[in-house]
Amino acid sequence: MRMPFLKEQILKQMQGFSHAESASHIRSEDRLIMIDEASFAYPVSGESSSSIVALKNVSIKANQGRHIAILGRNGSGKTTLAKLINALEIPDQGKVIVFGHDTSDESALWSIRQTCGMVFQNPDNQIVGTTVEEDIAFGPENLGIPSAEIRHRVDQSLIRVGLEQYAVKAPSQLSGGQKQKLAIAGILAMRPACIILDEATSMLDPKSAKDFFKLIKELQQEFSLTIIEITHDIENAILADYIYIMQQGEIFFSGTPREVFTRPDKVLAAGLDLPQHLYINHLFQKSFSLEALEKLCKKYPNDIFTPEETADAMFELNNIANPQMIAVSTTKYNSSNKTIISVENLSYTYQKGTKFAVDALQEVSFQVKQGEMVAIVGHSGSGKSTLISHLNGLIVPQTGQVEIMNLNTHNKKDIREIRKFLGLLFQYPEHQLFENTVYEDIAFGPKQFGFSESVIEKNVKQAIDIVGLPQDIMHRSPFELSGGQQRRVAIAGVLATDCEIYVLDEPAAGLDPIGQQEIINYIMHLRELNKTVILVTHDMKLAARADRILVLNQGRVTAYDTVENVFSNQILLEDAGLEVPPAYKFARLISEKFSSEITGYTAEEVSYNLLKHLSSRRKYNA
Repeated sequence: MRMPFLKEQILKQMQGFSHAESASHIRSEDRLIMIDEASFAYPVSGESSSSIVALKNVSIKANQGRHIAILGRNGSGKTTLAKLINALEIPDQGKVIVFGHDTSDESALWSIRQTCGMVFQNPDNQIVGTTVEEDIAFGPENLGIPSAEIRHRVDQSLIRVGLEQYAVKAPSQLSGGQKQKLAIAGILAMRPACIILDEATSMLDPKSAKDFFKLIKELQQEFSLTIIEITHDIENAILADYIYIMQQGEIFFSGTPREVFTRPDKVLAAGLDLPQHLYINHLFQKSFSLEALEKLCKKYPNDIFTPEETADAMFELNNIANPQMIAVSTTKYNSSNKTIISVENLSYTYQKGTKFAVDALQEVSFQVKQGEMVAIVGHSGSGKSTLISHLNGLIVPQTGQVEIMNLNTHNKKDIREIRKFLGLLFQYPEHQLFENTVYEDIAFGPKQFGFSESVIEKNVKQAIDIVGLPQDIMHRSPFELSGGQQRRVAIAGVLATDCEIYVLDEPAAGLDPIGQQEIINYIMHLRELNKTVILVTHDMKLAARADRILVLNQGRVTAYDTVENVFSNQILLEDAGLEVPPAYKFARLISEKFSSEITGYTAEEVSYNLLKHLSSRRKYNA
């Protein structure tokens, strides 16, 4: 109802930007962000320590109104680059020019930060207000915006990100995804000419992330908003105007999305992923001879990029030659009939009996069998983290029952025993580190459970082997490690307890594709050991690997079923703010093209099932 009004108001409020930007007298260098041969190193304490080089001779150009995506593995220098643009860091060498302002000029810092708004990966790092609306108002207040205008901007931003009902609540009452929406709203309220997004949607549910990027693209088109997006989400990167791929602090290569993603070997060599339809095509082509692929190139001289182009080319390739089956791992994991987790009529309200009360869970019931992997999915604020906090007694039920291995969380004596059986890994697990050395941190859990020294030593060794940590870091401080190594140490600390049940809350959020695959490998290893895994995730590709999916919507269970049954229910997914995995969408497209039902939820599954279908049809025709 209010959207046309909001759009009109935003247009009026941004006239200063749009009129100035369109004026013919503005110099061309004032309409772009330019990084010229920039290098930067972080100093390390200690006389014998050398600096950590983050960027080496990096050059990037972003014209006004363009959407630039920056991709690369964790530690490749992406966030440092973003900080240079926002003048949070100054290059050791080279220049950074932001809309005509040199970031090394201290007198220009205010103008640069007024022009560029940055949304960090971890929203907790930029939340300062005591209430949601105060936090959103913080930026405009510091820009000297009149009070009436601030009130209007805050209301608009709340509506834009869907937090209007949380305006007077404390940020601490929000879920991780809602905090990320809050950080985004705070930047939108400042009306910047450039928005820098550092994995800004990594904690959002699929619908919220999709809605946010729709909003950003609308603002880009209407107001020549410049977007600098740092992301591991390849499906979002397709929407950019231009892409830079970084590797070890340097620009590895760059181009338009079509130019970049039609070079699959180079993208994969950079440790990145491909859009799922292109990765399926990449796997599919591996089963054909070089001669067949050369014939296809003659028929399709231009790059194959869109899902429709890709499906057409795959169909044509099959007409040119017969594919050869490629072995794909199809490991099946067994679960028993023994119920290991039982939740009955669980309800929980934060600040119950006050005007700030929030119903987080309402009559939640489900059971998990030993050896199962269950994915818990739902929109931001649906109650996922509250639910898993009940599983090891961090929160005691207000109503209902939670039983783990026949132990009840209502009994204080049982909770200590429950924690021996159930290990919980929080969002940003590296925040769970606190000991002096890596070994002590990993050994902390087993020590608390009274394990003998020999068992502790054995468990620690097994844990570091699983996560791939070298022995020589055992006596180093965990706070001296890289972010990726810290996450491995935190995961090893949970694995070392040798629990029967592992509960993982967004363990792969913010990781690059190789890091995400490492998390998947850890989970699969646990499954081989017949451990039970509860996985909270917004990543539908990861959820597709589970035995069953539990869908939460507004604190209620709206589905608890197999992957196939959940993902085939489009209405259910839309109501819960979810989407099917991209590979599943493409499978629907090639099913139409090949006139057969091709299933699968990951690129590997879809490619394998298509090849299997073609092989069986070839045998039938023979």
